Amino acid sequence: MTAISLRDVPFSRPEFDRAEADAVAAVLATGWVSQGPRVAEFEALFAERVGAAHAVATTSCTTALHLALILAGVGPGDEVVCPSYTFIATANAVLYAGGTPVFAEIDAQTWNIDPADALRRVSRRTKAIIPVHQVGLAADLDALKAIEEHGITIVEDAACAIGSTYRGRHIGAQGHTACWSFHPRKTISMGEGGMLTTDDAAAAERARRLRSFAATVSDHARHQAKGMVYEEYRELGYNYRMTDVQAAIGIQQLAKLDRLLARRRAIARRYDEAFAPIAGLQTPARPPYADHAYQSYGLRLLPGCGVDRDDLLGNLVNQGISCRRGIPPIHLEPFYRGRFGSVSLPVTERVAAESIFLPMFASLSEVDQQRVIDAVVEAATRR
Repeated sequence: MTAISLRDVPFSRPEFDRAEADAVAAVLATGWVSQGPRVAEFEALFAERVGAAHAVATTSCTTALHLALILAGVGPGDEVVCPSYTFIATANAVLYAGGTPVFAEIDAQTWNIDPADALRRVSRRTKAIIPVHQVGLAADLDALKAIEEHGITIVEDAACAIGSTYRGRHIGAQGHTACWSFHPRKTISMGEGGMLTTDDAAAAERARRLRSFAATVSDHARHQAKGMVYEEYRELGYNYRMTDVQAAIGIQQLAKLDRLLARRRAIARRYDEAFAPIAGLQTPARPPYADHAYQSYGLRLLPGCGVDRDDLLGNLVNQGISCRRGIPPIHLEPFYRGRFGSVSLPVTERVAAESIFLPMFASLSEVDQQRVIDAVVEAATRR
């Protein structure tokens, strides 16, 4: 008998089609491929979509976070509170700005920063806090108001949160600086890229200067002036500029956002219906204040589950289903442990050890969804 070989189910996939290809071709035909008019157009569309007054495109969410922390005045000697259960870039950006990350616990249900624990970690040196809207679920921003009342700046890490809402309003419309990612695993992508949004016009203008070496005159303005304008450099700047090629893709991706979100939410509902009845499986939280965007779909394997996390990972991989372990806590990474010593975050460590992320992308077929469901259910109910 000939064995039947099943193709692999990808973990994630960007959703590109002819629209993106045509948009890139149009930019290439103009000869203007660096930061220019398409970037400005994408910024305006993005700001309108998330409900912010201003948007500043960057090379990544990491560089957007770096600029946001500079705008918040973070420097040597300052502390920034953030979760450890997040991608390492969140804490790295604090170090880039010269600050010290102070890791706070997460809530075991939402996997977002625990506001009460974060408040306990505030000191006289705390300059900012970075709530991460983890995998597309908004953090409890109202519970962080007590921190803001101490004069501490809130910088939202919204890398995964495009399309997520908090109390009926889009993330980005809460009045804080927010930072976004367009990595291929995100709901909309252009390969790489980021965005900083803010309601502060002066902060947006400074961010635009800083992303382009802190030049007082933009490339676009110099081009329009036919070289008759001379820029100055009055502070340390960076090369964090998005290209018009990326922005052209982003404009097309943004036009598809509602459809992509609807598909992700439909897949999440199907996963929930299959997994929620199984003892020992914790499906993603659905708090009343937030509408989940499902950049990723995570399960937590609790006591009573028929399989542990690592065995489930191996089982899925052996069946051709790509998956990922829970987010590795930053405070346990060798670099951070060596630099800052041992930190006790038992909830974070427990969630990380018991969590797994399943395939999630808009074009995930119903057949492949069922393969994922069948594999998880079979393993989790094994006795």
